[in-house]
Amino acid sequence: MHSLFKFAFVALLTTFAGSAVAQTTATSTITIEQPWARATAAGAKTGAVYMTLDNKASTPDRLAGASSDVADKIQIHEMKVVNGVMQMRELAGGLSIPASGSVVLKPGSYHVMLIGLKKPLTAGEKFPLTLIFEKAGNISVTVPVQAMGAMEDKGGGMGEMHDNQGGGMGHMEMK
Repeated sequence: MHSLFKFAFVALLTTFAGSAVAQTTATSTITIEQPWARATAAGAKTGAVYMTLDNKASTPDRLAGASSDVADKIQIHEMKVVNGVMQMRELAGGLSIPASGSVVLKPGSYHVMLIGLKKPLTAGEKFPLTLIFEKAGNISVTVPVQAMGAMEDKGGGMGEMHDNQGGGMGHMEMK
């Protein structure tokens, strides 16, 4: 029984280690770290991708869009709480990445929204995603799909999402 637990633990670590690899092109000033998506329920039409975008350049860049065969439409979104109401909206102008800085896309914040999923995102699978930057150009990444309740943290482990009031997330509206 003890060896079964060891095997399960090693398999779990291997899964997270695979998503922690930075992805970039040889000439790019942008590095994509820990891209991942959460599995979706059967029949779900939307999903989200999270990651860290590191800009190594001395000038800002902008994530202007993305493309993938897994969804009909892909948008860059922001989610935030305003007066106790969770709001999600498309960032029509894209997402700015500061010079020599980074931006974290995570649950409850910035994310790449997959709209019109062609099939559910299934834990353990991977899919290609091309990120479109104003200056760095197109960068293709492979996105591993984590378990449905996943809330991956910067360390590549699992965490929980809490709002600052200690209660539930409140209401959500799309803009």
